[in-house]
Amino acid sequence: MKSIYKLSLVALAVVGLSACNQEQKAAEAKPAVELKTEAQKEAYSVGASIGRYMAGHIKEQEELGLKADRDLIITGFSNGLNDEMKLTEEEMQTILQGLDKKLNAKRTEQAEALASKTVEEGKAFLAANKAKEGVVTTASGLQYEVLTAGEGDKPAAEDTVEVHYTGTLIDGTKFDSSRDRGETAKFPLNRVIAGWTEGVQLMNVGSTYKFVIPSELAYGERDTGSIPANSTLVFEVELVSIVKAEKNEAPASE
Repeated sequence: MKSIYKLSLVALAVVGLSACNQEQKAAEAKPAVELKTEAQKEAYSVGASIGRYMAGHIKEQEELGLKADRDLIITGFSNGLNDEMKLTEEEMQTILQGLDKKLNAKRTEQAEALASKTVEEGKAFLAANKAKEGVVTTASGLQYEVLTAGEGDKPAAEDTVEVHYTGTLIDGTKFDSSRDRGETAKFPLNRVIAGWTEGVQLMNVGSTYKFVIPSELAYGERDTGSIPANSTLVFEVELVSIVKAEKNEAPASE
């Protein structure tokens, strides 16, 4: 949500919190909200948008171990509306900047712990999968299993491939699937993660492989949101077709 008031995210959080806590009391003390006029709808939309933003902010803050005194937040909100603030603007700015730093430090700590946990889980998964019948491990550490053998051509790294695929984390969480979208994906094979570039070159058109890709052949330490840092990834890939890269012919000698 873009803030029309140009407040910092934490400051906006402070403004919006009171709506959540006062909702029940307001419902008991006042008649049902009327949203008949455009002005009423505009006012309600401002409050509701801030409230929805705040629901996620408070949840994250409390999950990070930083409790919020909601009664004081309500008091501060009321004081701010009535220009009766107990702290100066400079004091509040310093405090809010400090809160931002605390939150960022907690986020970093949590991300590092998750990344370390993900590395160990990935190693254990790769070791267990390597021992399964039919699984081949390449020199790079890529693991693959032929689910359906094809008889077509194999692509080169410079070729464009058409594939159907489903990608999951090692716990089975799906993060992407061309099949769910109902259409194949096409891309130059040398423009994707290293595990794909290596693995799909092993495939014949018409085949389906299962790849287990170590994090260093995938997204490494990057956290993409749906894929945590250091994640080992599992892909089931069907190679549908290949478009060969055009070769530049040497000019004829005169």
